[in-house]
Amino acid sequence: MTDYTPQQIVARGARADAEAAADAIDNHPGLEGATYSILEEDEDKGLWRIDAFPTTDEEDAGLLEVLAGYPLKVVRETLADADWLAMALSGLPPVRAGRFFVYGMHDRGRLPASTVNLRIEAGAAFGTGHHGTTVGCLQAYDKLIKARKFKKVLDVGAGTGLLAIAAARTGSKIAVGTDIDKPSVRISKENAKVNRANARFVHASGLSNRLVTDNAPYDLVFANILARPLISLAQDIKTALVPGGTVILSGLLRTQERMVKAAYVSRGFKVVNRIHRDAWAALVLQRP
Repeated sequence: MTDYTPQQIVARGARADAEAAADAIDNHPGLEGATYSILEEDEDKGLWRIDAFPTTDEEDAGLLEVLAGYPLKVVRETLADADWLAMALSGLPPVRAGRFFVYGMHDRGRLPASTVNLRIEAGAAFGTGHHGTTVGCLQAYDKLIKARKFKKVLDVGAGTGLLAIAAARTGSKIAVGTDIDKPSVRISKENAKVNRANARFVHASGLSNRLVTDNAPYDLVFANILARPLISLAQDIKTALVPGGTVILSGLLRTQERMVKAAYVSRGFKVVNRIHRDAWAALVLQRP
């Protein structure tokens, strides 16, 4: 087996086609861990763009196969032999979401005085704060904590640990994060240490890990993953919440919002808020 040469795949086209292709990527069994983003590139022209960064030959081939099924213009470039993710992040601007200011090491010299400043270094994990799903979660959380505090918080699919760290930095006594990706857990722990946040992270699939169950039930659950896992975890998330507890769901496209919402409403959840950013949606629901 040879080392994979990093590639960037860019697909451009109409919004409906780009969203349909992104939905197909989400639902492809071989692309569950694929890293990609979707955004509006040119509002006047109605042009949307998918950026994908495969990490294996299989992901590369799978992404190209999926994208070929839609009327999108696809280009593929070999990235320089360097730490391309670090290079990309060095050019990313900091993100403001309500009271939260998310920044990388390269922006440490220009931090606002009136915000909760969170330094997040992504490494090989997802969730720098730039993606529409993560920003939506932070915006939703910021609005919620204007009215109340959440003593115990669970972050399912923690990525860089940003959401659990944000909770710990704003008064949560217990903040637990899980991820199915071992590097993400390591990076989350490093980010918690950098931010002096009392947040703990564990490598786990689902909500059955002892660290998760020992601290249940939770007042708030973040689940920023994918549409299908959000649906399959609906009952487990309900069980993990206190009665009247809140869940913030994201990682879903607007086109997937209805089916995800249905899985929770059928279990008695009430929709409290929804946030749309680019093609993505975040749902805030309250447990009965």
